[in-house]
Amino acid sequence: MKTPNNIPEIINGGIFSDNRGDIAYVNGFNFEGVKRFYIIEHPDSSVIRAWQYHRIEKKWFYVVQGSFCIAWVKVDNWENPSPNLAVEFKILNASESEIISIPAGYANGLKALEPNSKIIVFSDMDVETSIKEKIRFDKNMWFNWENIK
Repeated sequence: MKTPNNIPEIINGGIFSDNRGDIAYVNGFNFEGVKRFYIIEHPDSSVIRAWQYHRIEKKWFYVVQGSFCIAWVKVDNWENPSPNLAVEFKILNASESEIISIPAGYANGLKALEPNSKIIVFSDMDVETSIKEKIRFDKNMWFNWENIK
């Protein structure tokens, strides 16, 4: 699934409720290209997972419980990125049923904003290849995670 202009994109969904319960959906999400998924649970809001940079891997993020701040930055140089790159972020809540896609070439990070928050991460790459091409940067580079509550 291609992202327009190879930039991050929000895919909106919704929640249907009736006397039988709730159905959360994102009908605009197409699983084409997804090779795997995993679920991350943060027991509290102190854990920061940042920055993971993927030159060729694309990821999609969907919160199933609680809320997360998802941040991303377009990296200008793989070996020596500028410390002044502009970070964008979005708060995703399970109650809003949205997916954010982060294309290849971006570093991404996340932080739970509520205890016991859970997020599903979809990837277009198998785990062995992903590990080989992933680059990590310090979590404090580019963004002050403590300002996000």
